Amino acid sequence: MTAHTDVRGSRLLYGCMGLGGGWDTEPYGAADIDHAQAAVEAALAAGITAFDHADIYRHGKAEAVFGEVLARAPGLRERIVLQTKCGIRLPEGGRRGLYDLRAASIVRRVEESLARLRTDVIDVLLLHRPDPLADPEDIAKAFASLHGQGLVRHFGVSNMSAAQIAHLQTHLDLPMIANQLEMSLHRRDWVEAGVLVNTPGAAASGFPLGTIEYCAANKIQLQAWGPLAQGRFSGGQDTPIARLVTDLAARKGTTPETVVLWWLQRHPARIAPVVGTSRPDRIRACADAVRREPDLSHEEWYELWTTARGSSLP
Repeated sequence: MTAHTDVRGSRLLYGCMGLGGGWDTEPYGAADIDHAQAAVEAALAAGITAFDHADIYRHGKAEAVFGEVLARAPGLRERIVLQTKCGIRLPEGGRRGLYDLRAASIVRRVEESLARLRTDVIDVLLLHRPDPLADPEDIAKAFASLHGQGLVRHFGVSNMSAAQIAHLQTHLDLPMIANQLEMSLHRRDWVEAGVLVNTPGAAASGFPLGTIEYCAANKIQLQAWGPLAQGRFSGGQDTPIARLVTDLAARKGTTPETVVLWWLQRHPARIAPVVGTSRPDRIRACADAVRREPDLSHEEWYELWTTARGSSLP
C-alpha cells in the first residue's frame, strides 16, 4: 500500500498521456516501455511523485506501459501517487466518441485501469468530462462501491465548473479533492473571466466564473493540464512573451519551463500543473517548480500576463 495517497500535497504532477506509442490500437513494444521508464525516472529525479493517467490515453497503452515500468521497479508503487480518469469513450466502429458516467461503466473502467497499471488501488479517480446524462445518485453508488472495496481512495473531477461539482457533491459522502482544467499562459480564460466582469469582453471569456474560487474555498486542488502550452513560451521562440520568459529565467537562475509553471503556481489558489511532455530533458527542466517557491514578484506576474495577452488590462 502506498504511503502517499493524496494529490493535494503535490506541487507538480507528471501527465502520462504521451506514453505508450501511437494513438491507435497497435500493441506497444519494448521501446515504448523504455521510453516510459526514462520519462518516469526523469520525473522522479525532478522531485515529482504524482502521476496522472486516463483510461483513454493511447487507447489504454499509457496505463499499460506504466504498469510495465512499475513491474520493473519493485517498491516504486509505494513511493508515488497514482491518479487516473474515466468517463470518455473513444470512437468505436461506426460510433462517434461519447461520455459515459453510468455507475457500471465507471466500475468497469476502474477495474480495467487497475489491471493495466498492475496495482491493487488507484489513489485518485477523476471523472474526465461532464456527462449530460449522468445521474449523481448513480455516480455516488459507483464511488461508494469502489471506495468500500478499497479500489479507489479519493475522487475528483476534470473539466467541470463550480456548479457541476457542487451538484455532484450533494450526493456524495466523500469530498471531491481535485478538479483538472486547462490553464496556462496561453489558455488564460480562467484568470481573464475574473477581471472582465462588468466589461464588454465578459461574454467572450466562456470560463465559468466562480470555479477557481469555489475550488479554493472547498480545498479542491486545481490541477492545470497543458501548463507548458506545447512549449510556446519556453522553446526559444522569437515572440515578446517568449523573450520575457527567457529573460526572467536567466535573472532567476532557472529554466523557461519553470517560469511558465511558476506563473500558475504563484496564484493564491495554489494551482498544481500537470506536465505532459515525454522528453526527459524538458521534464528535468521543470524541477525548480517542485524545489523552489514561485520566484515572481507581483509586478513580474502581471508583466507575464499582460505580455501574453498582448494588450493592457481593462
